[in-house]
Amino acid sequence: MDENVKGTTATASDQDGTPTIEIAAHAGTCYGVQRALDMALAAAPQAGGSAQVHTLGPLIHNPIVVRELAEAGIGLAETLDDAASGTVIIRAHGVVPQVIDAAHDRGLTVVDATCPYVKKVHVATERLVREGYHVVVVGEPGHPEVEGILGHAGDDAQVVSSAADADALPLKGKVGLVVQTTQTAQNLAEVVAAITPRVQELRVINTICAATSERQQAAAALANRSDCMVVVGGKNSGNTRRLAQICAGACERTHHIEEASELEAAWFANARHIGITAGASTPQEHIERAVERIKELCR
Repeated sequence: MDENVKGTTATASDQDGTPTIEIAAHAGTCYGVQRALDMALAAAPQAGGSAQVHTLGPLIHNPIVVRELAEAGIGLAETLDDAASGTVIIRAHGVVPQVIDAAHDRGLTVVDATCPYVKKVHVATERLVREGYHVVVVGEPGHPEVEGILGHAGDDAQVVSSAADADALPLKGKVGLVVQTTQTAQNLAEVVAAITPRVQELRVINTICAATSERQQAAAALANRSDCMVVVGGKNSGNTRRLAQICAGACERTHHIEEASELEAAWFANARHIGITAGASTPQEHIERAVERIKELCR
């Protein structure tokens, strides 16, 4: 169940011209991200004494959260070499299996905060490999989640980000498709349509996370009835960038911010209805800060 159901109106339009501020029905941290944050914060006191705690890469794609974790004593290690001792936390996006094995070999305590829905992609990918399918991953090349999936997909797996990429692949025989959890259903459908006529058998395992679809649908619905949209979340977050793209398609005055200090009063000139949504790696308090700042700017 998605516990981050919003759909609330933060302030109502009244006779003094104050705009309505509405938060999307589904916005902010998903289950997997909240779980990773809770595990990371729990790991710091549990490590005890002088033991060091690091996340292996940014825990989630939100620079503000990474900074807040650092303030809580949880460092950032780009590689295992940067976490020589203590506890290492595996990011929500997951990693290739060899990394976890290497961490154990070095004597590190491993806290695996990989999102359970990402783990389902790993399991589905391994099953396709066992059953003799050539694996194609629909996602962003180089994205940490995609790299982790590839670690379970065999040596000849390939990544496509669009139907055009799929058209360029020399595919034949049995192809198995899995999807980065934050992709759009439309992009998946377009890739499937591009591959289907060219192979003997295509098996599609739709591993798009339900929370992603819910956020995208809620953002589109809100953008369609808003004069201005604000999307809150990391500029390095793929799912947040997609929300911004979806909103911009329905509402020209769409702005993607990481923190409330970026908001500008001019954005809301003559706006009667302001919509807010947030990526799956955006904590509730970041949304609330944005709402409060918009209220200040619109007084």
